[in-house]
Amino acid sequence: MNELNYIVFDQYLQEEMSVEEKLNFEKQLAEDQEMASAFEVFKDMQSQLEVKFGFEEERNVFKDNLKSISDQQFVGKKSKVITLKSVSYLVAASVVLFLGLFLFNSNSNPNFEDFNQHENAYFTERGVAVANLKQAETAFNAKKYEVAIPLFESILKEKKTPEIQYFYGISLLETNKIKEADSIFNELKSGHSVYKNKAVWNLALSKLKQKEYKACKKILLTIPSDYENYEEVQKLLKKLD
Repeated sequence: MNELNYIVFDQYLQEEMSVEEKLNFEKQLAEDQEMASAFEVFKDMQSQLEVKFGFEEERNVFKDNLKSISDQQFVGKKSKVITLKSVSYLVAASVVLFLGLFLFNSNSNPNFEDFNQHENAYFTERGVAVANLKQAETAFNAKKYEVAIPLFESILKEKKTPEIQYFYGISLLETNKIKEADSIFNELKSGHSVYKNKAVWNLALSKLKQKEYKACKKILLTIPSDYENYEEVQKLLKKLD
């Protein structure tokens, strides 16, 4: 596989090609199975970077490195012609660096997004006949937390239950209303409902979201082993070690 293709892959995915270049590239993919497979691997890697870390910073490092390679090759030369073999080795080194950034970040501190997998809300199945409750349930399960928040607030004015507080707290946390979310979870933590340990878990996630790793670990260590989601607690603790 020619390492120079990585540059072409990046240009295509970032829509930096002309219409003609794009058509030619797609024709190559259709005719060259090896190139098509390599492109899928590269595209998957880029997708993971975008989801986990924000791809732009790593991509800029990658492009700057390629520019540096090009500049070094042209210094002191009247002609800007360099051998394909030289460029291939240097670009390969740049790709290794690019992949290295991804692997380094993958093994660094854990991310909130890796652990904020919340259960769905099913209020109506428990016989609560409130119109706002159904709307809040639908919005929450669709991850439309901004929509769910005012609905939960309206419901809580009429009927305050640990269940509604819990899902309201999650909605606040997901929309970066950290102080409000922590207040809700601390209240649940002080109670005796089934949401007590769930609230503590979310207090830990709140610290994780703020990148307060020591505080996150301290809270996690207070969660008892009979907590229903204790496997996730152990997983996060291991990541924090």
